[in-house]
Amino acid sequence: MPIPTDMPSSRNSWDSQNSPDRRPTIVLIGHGMVGQRFLEAAAERGLTATHRIVVLCEEPRPAYDRVQLTSYFAGRTPDELSLTDREFIERHGIELHVGDAAERFDRDARTVTARSGRVFAYDTLVLATGSYPFVPPVPGKDATGCFVYRTIEDLLAIEEYAKARATTGAVVGGGLLGLEAAGALRGLGLATHVVEFAPRLMPVQVDEGGGAALLRTLTGMGLTVHTGTGTQEIVTGDDGAVRGMKLSDGSELATDLVVFSAGVRPRDQLARDHGLSVGERGGITVDERCRTSDPAVYAIGECAQASDGRVYGLVAPGYEMAETAAAAIADTECAGFTGADLSTKLKLLGVDVASFGDAHGAAEGCLDVVYADSRSGTYKKLVMGAGGELLGGILVGDADAYGLLRPLTGTVPPLPAEQLVLPAGAGAAAALGPEALPGSAVICNCHNVTKDAIRACSSLPEVKKCTKAGTGCGSCLKVIGQLLPKSGDSGLCGCFGQTRQELYEIVRALRITSYRALLDAHGRDAARGGEGCEVCKPAIGSIIASLAPTIGAGGHVLDGEQAALQDTNDHFLANLQKNGSYSVVPRIPGGEITPDKLIVIGEVARDFGLYTKITGGQRIDLFGARVEQLPVIWTRLVDAGFESGHAYGKALRTVKSCVGQTWCRYGVQDSVRMAIDLELRYRGLRAPHKLKSAVSGCARECAEAQSKDFGVIATASGWNLYVGGNGGATPRHADLLAQDLDDAGLVRLIDRFLMFYIRTADRLERTSAWLERIDGGLDHVRDVVVHDSLGIGAELEALMADHVTHYRDEWADTLDDPERLARFVSFVNAPGTPDPTVRFVPERRQIKPDLPLLALGTRPLEGSVAP
Repeated sequence: MPIPTDMPSSRNSWDSQNSPDRRPTIVLIGHGMVGQRFLEAAAERGLTATHRIVVLCEEPRPAYDRVQLTSYFAGRTPDELSLTDREFIERHGIELHVGDAAERFDRDARTVTARSGRVFAYDTLVLATGSYPFVPPVPGKDATGCFVYRTIEDLLAIEEYAKARATTGAVVGGGLLGLEAAGALRGLGLATHVVEFAPRLMPVQVDEGGGAALLRTLTGMGLTVHTGTGTQEIVTGDDGAVRGMKLSDGSELATDLVVFSAGVRPRDQLARDHGLSVGERGGITVDERCRTSDPAVYAIGECAQASDGRVYGLVAPGYEMAETAAAAIADTECAGFTGADLSTKLKLLGVDVASFGDAHGAAEGCLDVVYADSRSGTYKKLVMGAGGELLGGILVGDADAYGLLRPLTGTVPPLPAEQLVLPAGAGAAAALGPEALPGSAVICNCHNVTKDAIRACSSLPEVKKCTKAGTGCGSCLKVIGQLLPKSGDSGLCGCFGQTRQELYEIVRALRITSYRALLDAHGRDAARGGEGCEVCKPAIGSIIASLAPTIGAGGHVLDGEQAALQDTNDHFLANLQKNGSYSVVPRIPGGEITPDKLIVIGEVARDFGLYTKITGGQRIDLFGARVEQLPVIWTRLVDAGFESGHAYGKALRTVKSCVGQTWCRYGVQDSVRMAIDLELRYRGLRAPHKLKSAVSGCARECAEAQSKDFGVIATASGWNLYVGGNGGATPRHADLLAQDLDDAGLVRLIDRFLMFYIRTADRLERTSAWLERIDGGLDHVRDVVVHDSLGIGAELEALMADHVTHYRDEWADTLDDPERLARFVSFVNAPGTPDPTVRFVPERRQIKPDLPLLALGTRPLEGSVAP
C-alpha cells in the first residue's frame, strides 16, 4: 500500500517520535531512490533493530522511481511509481517525515533542525540530498512558463500549464533528461524543440555516429533538434509569460513553454554551510566507506564526490554507496566504494540507447568496429583493445545485445567483433547465449548481481526477492530470463505465474471478461491490486478478444479497459509511421477489387494527399494521414463498402491469391473465390501474432502459399493445406498438413489449426516458431487437427464459428460512436489543430516524410561493417 502523501502538517502521522527511545539514532536527510535503498540496506543489516532511524524528506511524497518519471505521461500514477510502502516503514520502526526538509545541522551538538522547527539528535547523520537541475543564467529564465524536469511536482506543473496555455514547447538540453522531457512534451501534444549546446545529442553517452543515428530517428518522429547552439534569452510577453527563445546562432524559436534540462549539480549546500569538505567542482567528499570529513556524517548518491574524485549521476552507483554506508555504520564487512560502472541502457521516445565500458575509446591503441544503417536508425560501435579484448561500446536503435555484451567487457569475446555488431537476430544476441558469460559476470548493474547469484535462484520472483536483480532499470530482465532453469518459473510475466496457454484456459473456462478480474483472481500475490505490466496487458487483451463471443466479452477494442490493453497501433486502428503520420489499409479480400472501389481509393488518396502503395499482400496502403483525418477518411471508405484491413493488429492480415482457374490456363481450382472466402471467414481474428495466408490455383505457386502461416495450393482433386511458414528475417517453408481436401474439409482443418494455435501458442509467437516448439511438432499438430486425437476438434470448430458469427468491423463501429471518435486528435488541448511536425516533401509525383538528411561526415557505408 503506498504511503499517503496528503498527511496534515509536515509530520508523518504514524512515526514513533513520541515514544522514548534510547537506541543510537541515525538521521537520514533525503528520501529519494538512494535514500530508500539505504533504508533497505540498513534493515537487511539489522540496523533498524539496533538503531532509531529518522528520515527527513523534502518532497511531499516518499521515495519514488525517478528513473521511470516520464512514464507518468504514459498513464502511471505517482502511487505506482512509489518505491516504498506503509508496511515496510512500520515494520522497521522508521520515522518518516514527508514535506519537512532539513534546514541546518549542528555537528558539535549533533542535532538536525527541520523546516517545521523540530530538532532531532543524531549519532550518525546520512546525507542523501541528491542533485538539483542546472538552469543556465540567461535572461528570462524565471518567466512564467519556464520549468525544470526533476520531480513529480515538476511534471504535474508542466502538464497543467501545457494543457491550459501551450501549443509549442522547447527543452534546453539534449542529454538523457532533456530527451526524457522532450518525450513528455511530445506526449502532451506539443510541437517540440530540443536545444543542445554540444554538437550532438547525448554527448556523454554516445559518440558522433551514435548521436547522428539518434538525431535522424528523433527528427523522424517530429522533434525539431538544434545542436551546436545555446540559449541566449527567454523572450516574454507583456504578461511575463514565455513567448520565444533567442539562440546563440542568431535564430529565434517561437515557443510558449520552456523546460530546462541542461544537467544537474550535486546538492551540497547544506554540507558547505556546515563546514564539511566539498570537491572543487562540487560534491561532498567522502572516503571509500562514504564517510565525509566528519566521521559521524556520511554522504551517498548524487550529492557525494567519491574517493575517485567523481560525482556519479546514475542510480546504480548510488545504490552501491547506500549499501556501503549501511555496512560501515553496521560495522560489517564491506569492500568499500571506489568507483562504479557507468554503463547504461535506456529507451528514449521508444529508441534504445546503450553505452558501456570505454564507450568513447579513450584507451591507447584501441580500435573501433562499427555497424551503421541510417535507414533503420541503427548504430553500433564496439571498442576493442590491442589484445582483442572488448573495452566498451555504444548501441543506438538496436540494443538487444547489451545484456550479453556488457558483462563481457574486459574479456576476449568468444566471437569475432564483426559478428557481435550485426543486427538483432544475426549478431551477438543470436550467436551468444548467457552460457558464454563467466559466473562472475555482473548481470544486474543496478544491484551488482552476478550470473552465479541469479543461477542460484529458480524463478524470476525469487531472483527479485533474494538479489533485487531486475528491480532497477530493468535492462537485465531478458538475460535473467535466459539464465533461469526451464523447470523454474514459466509464468507469462512477473504478474502471472501461469503460462499464456493456462491463462487462455482460465479465461475460457471461467468466462472472465476483463483483465482486472483475471489479475485480481489469478495474478501473483505481489501483482494483485497492481496495474499489471506491458507484457501481460496486450497478451490478455488478445486472449479476451479471441474468446469474446464465447465468454460474452462484448465491447469494442477502443472501449474502457480494452483500450488500455492494446498494442500501440490498436489505439488509433492504424499503423503509426516514422514521421508521426498513419497509414490506412482497407481490406481487399483475395486481392479482388471492383473498378468503382479502385476509384474511391484513388479519390481518397487524391483528396487527402496520401502516398499510395500496392503491398505484397495484394492491398493498397494509403500513407501520410494525420490522426484527426483518420475518421474522415474511413467514413468515405466505409460508405464505399470497405472495412478495416487489421494491418495494425495481431490478427489476420491478408489471404493472397493468384487469378486461378477462372483466367489462368494452368489453374486447376478457383483460387480467388477460396481466398475471398477464407479472408472473410477469418477477418478480425485476434491471435498471439499476425497471420498471413495465400491460395495458389496450381502447383506453380504464384501466390507463394508455402511461405504463409497457413497456405493452400490447388490440386486436380482439391486442396493441399500447408502450415507454419513465414517470410521475414528468418524465413521458414511451410509443412504439408493434409492433401486433396474438398472445400468443407479444408475450412474445417483451418478452423481447427488456427484455434489450436491461438489456444496453445506463447505471446508474440508466430505459427512457424510455435510449430517447432510445441511437443511433437508437426506430427502432434496433425494428430490433433486432422485426426482429432484429443477429441477437441468439435470444440475448436465451435470457437471459430462463434468468431465468424459475431464479427463486426471495428472502423464501422468506431464511426458510429462519438466517444470513440473523441480520441482521434493531435492535441488534446486543441482538438482542431493539425500537428505541424508532420511534414512531407514531393517524390516521384507523390509524397514522402520530410526527414532532413544529415551531414554526418565520414562514416561507414550504410549497412556496412567497418573495422
